[in-house]
Order: sequence, then C-alpha cells, then structure tokens
Amino acid sequence: MNMKPYREALALPGLRSLLLVSVLARVPLTATGVTLTFYVVQDLGRGYGAAGLIGGAITVGAAIGGPLLGRMVDRHGLRPVLVLTGVAEAVFWSVAPGLSYPLLLPAAFLAGSLALPIFSVVRQSIAALVPAERRRPAYALDSMSVELSFMLGPALAVAAVTALSARTTLYLVGAGIVASGVAFWLLNPPTRGGGEPAGPLPKVPRRAWLTPRLLAVLAVSTSATLVLGGTDVAVVAVLRDSGEAGWTGAVLSIWAVASLVGGFAYGAIHRAFSPLALMAALSVCTIPVGLGGTHWWLLGLALIPAGLLCAPTIAATSDAVSRLAPAAVRGEAMGLHGSAVTVGIAVGAPLAGAVIDASAPLWGFVVTGAIGAAVALVVLPIELRHRRAAAAAPAIPEPELAPVA
Repeated sequence: MNMKPYREALALPGLRSLLLVSVLARVPLTATGVTLTFYVVQDLGRGYGAAGLIGGAITVGAAIGGPLLGRMVDRHGLRPVLVLTGVAEAVFWSVAPGLSYPLLLPAAFLAGSLALPIFSVVRQSIAALVPAERRRPAYALDSMSVELSFMLGPALAVAAVTALSARTTLYLVGAGIVASGVAFWLLNPPTRGGGEPAGPLPKVPRRAWLTPRLLAVLAVSTSATLVLGGTDVAVVAVLRDSGEAGWTGAVLSIWAVASLVGGFAYGAIHRAFSPLALMAALSVCTIPVGLGGTHWWLLGLALIPAGLLCAPTIAATSDAVSRLAPAAVRGEAMGLHGSAVTVGIAVGAPLAGAVIDASAPLWGFVVTGAIGAAVALVVLPIELRHRRAAAAAPAIPEPELAPVA
C-alpha cells in the first residue's frame, strides 16, 4: 500500500503532535457516557432510562453549544475558549458525584453546552495545518484516532468502575478531561492556515457560506452516525437474542478494526470519494447485516463491509466541510459538523432500540441502513447539481482559497 500520502502529511509541522495529543485527550471524553451510566444506575439507584436521559442532556447541550463555541474560536481565538470550557468541565466533574438526580440532569445539559470542543478543534486545526490537496490522509488519521479513543475510553471506564467505584471514576474522568484542556492550551494548535489572515476577520454572512451543498454534507454526516449508532444497539440485541451476549465485545472489536483498516486505506489511495457515495455504501452494506446469522462470528463477518466504510465516511465529511467553509467561519462550520455527528449518534441508538422492541433485532440494521440510503437519494440532486456547475466553471476557486470579502 502507498504510504507516501501519510509520510507527506505527517512531515508537515505540527500535525504529528496534534494527532498524538488528540488521541490522549479524547480518551476521557469517550469514557463519560459509560461512567455516568454506571453512576446513575449503581450509586443513585435509578434505571437505565434515567441514565439515558443524562446522556441525552449532555448530547443536546453539546449539539447546541458546539457551533457557538466554534464561533467564539473564530472571533476570539482558541485559548479563551479552552479556558472557559476547561473551568466549566472542572466545576461539573467536581460537583457531579455529590448531586442528586434532579440536579444532575440540568447540570449535565450545561456541561454539554460548555464541553471542551476537542473533536471540532482538531478538525479545524487540521484544515489550518494541512494544504487542501493533502487533507484526505490527515483526516483519515484523525478518524482512526477517534476509533482508537472509542476503543480505549469505555473499556478503561468499565475497568475503573469495577476496580474502584463509579463515584471515584467520575473524578478520574473529570481530571482527565481537565488535563486534556490544559494540554491543548499548551499546544495551542493553529486555527488559521499560514496563508490566511490572522486575527479577527470581517464577518461573513451565514447565507454566504451555509450553502445547500454544506447543508447536504451535514445531512450526510448525521445520517452516517445515525447508521453507526443504530448498528451499535442492533449488535447487542442480536447477540442477546441468540444467547451470545458474552461475545459482544469481540464483535464490536471486529467492526472497529475493519473501520481502522478502511480509514487507513482511504488515506493512502489517490482517488477521492464523495462523502455522499461513502455514506450511501455504508447504509446499503448495513441493511443485510442482521441476516448474517445467529452465531457471533457470522455477525462479525457480516459487519466487515460496513465497518470498512465507517472511518472513511467521517473523514470525507470532515474534509468536505473544511473545503466548503471560509477561514473566517471555519470554527463555526466545524462546530456544526460536530453537532451533526452528535445528533446522528443520539438519534440512531434509540431509534434502533424502538424498532427492535417493536419487531426483531435484525430490523435495527434494516431500518437505520434504509434511512441512510433514503437521505442519500434526497441529497443526490444537490451533489449532481454541484458537479454540473463545477464542470461548467472549472476555474472557480475552492471556497477555502477564495478571498474573504
């Protein structure tokens, strides 16, 4: 496999350290959901539905706060936003273990709205550090690092809860998140490229950059993670229904490894693929997964084609947003992308669960995959219109290279 794209990307100043810090910083962030679930169920004596409401409150807060924090980064720089969100994280995680459930619920929403914007900041910094023609391998590396974080974070949280307690793990997760904020404050990755003006830029009207094509990319992002969230729940349901729940970790690991392989291959090839095409293929490959059989290893094999498309799809949407958003609003645009990803996961899991409760586990794959395919058909005319316009006017510069008026 051609390693030249990765070597060229990692040779760029600042990218290697950004990716390394991002992997470590995302681990405690990916552990929050599992840790809060254990705390609500074990320490507060509530059910899993109540724990889901806490996770939902954080998700809704993050979806609302992401674009607002991105706009603050655009206008005031990264470090003031890291200070604000770092203090908010420190306050929440230091008081959360002592809060009753009625107080924890609104506190979780506020914490989500002021959560450290690590995911969107990393993608914004990649757009600043990497020229447009080399971003595909850089965003592939970012998607693979996200996959690694989600493999490590929840597993470490479960181990800590088992060895210590859910309350103690809350403090440890909070300390890790605050440490992540400090690490990014010290690293201070750029949010503007070397050829882009520093400091505040003239305000760009939202209607000038929030175009139908960018909205289409955001819809593709939401649909992709909706399929992923639904797949996660459907895998658990299928294995529980067949009496092989103990193999859940192995099946999800097969899925994650396939995603890593797909992300690596996507960054190494020279041909670019449309986010829409990747999301449509991901959705279509997900629909028949439930027919893979009742044995865990058959289910794992059935997940491989869809798994190979997970990381490439997220990487392609990140790359597309970075190209479509002008430098003056790139932080807000990446915040919208992060919100789209978050909303997709938040909707996909309960949607698949409701479908499974009303029918059978295999329908969790079918329905979420079919929704993704339907969104692809809705978005297809926008993509075709853009391609016709690009063919008619090939000299028009990419949005990120155009001067900001």
